[in-house]
Amino acid sequence: MIDRHHALSINRQAQLAGISRGSVYYLPKPVSAADLTLMRRIDELHLEHPFMGARMLRDQLNREGYDVGRRHAGTLMKRMGIEALYRKPGTSKKHPGHEVYPYLLRNLTINRANQVWALDTTYIPMAKGFVYLTAVVDWASRRVLAAKVAITLEACHAVDVLQEAFNRHGKPEIVNTDQGSQFTAHEFVQAVRERGCNLSMDGRGAWRDNVFVERLWKSVKYEQVYLHAYDSVTEARRSIMQYMDWYNRSRPHSRLDKKTPEEAYAVMLPTVKLAA
Repeated sequence: MIDRHHALSINRQAQLAGISRGSVYYLPKPVSAADLTLMRRIDELHLEHPFMGARMLRDQLNREGYDVGRRHAGTLMKRMGIEALYRKPGTSKKHPGHEVYPYLLRNLTINRANQVWALDTTYIPMAKGFVYLTAVVDWASRRVLAAKVAITLEACHAVDVLQEAFNRHGKPEIVNTDQGSQFTAHEFVQAVRERGCNLSMDGRGAWRDNVFVERLWKSVKYEQVYLHAYDSVTEARRSIMQYMDWYNRSRPHSRLDKKTPEEAYAVMLPTVKLAA
């Protein structure tokens, strides 16, 4: 967008583009190797013990020989897009400037494909650096309907993966997310509502029964990501998408009567049930 070698000054180009001049001159500092190591370990601890907050993670990391304080651990958690899962008061507290929608799944029987879709984002470590994986999962069948690997947590990536799922699989009755900024952003909310879907959001830090999404992340990481040290975003994207295809087509689930997510999705579609 900004051409640093153009005849127009950078200041003038920023004005014409409608962006801050400071954001043009600012060059982000790369994440240090020490922080990348800490983030990898925090990710592992969060998968095993999702109730751990910054203080408990600090204590655990200190016991393992890492020199890290509570604020530093909290900063890294924020960068990774994770927070401790636990029951606490005030879970309806709104994100500043973003509208938060109520949780619609309490006491709801979910037994049909395309009844409820869940969206979530997780941190993916690489050999040097990290990326984020966002996925749309059919709640009843556990099928991954669409996924995207991106280098930021921006709302546009959540919109992209949701639109891909819409285009390939129709639309659900309810789209459920957490209160991450990418999901409370206006463009994401608009993308959901334009399709006539209801939007449901978990309370911040609340322990809900959508732990199956966390189980998906655990499977992706232990069965694929942690076995590789990705050297590039392209390599990470190719490897993860291959795993998602295998997960859908070939990985049976005990909760699905040993069916794969793809098999369960096919038989749980409302049209199939009506035809039967």
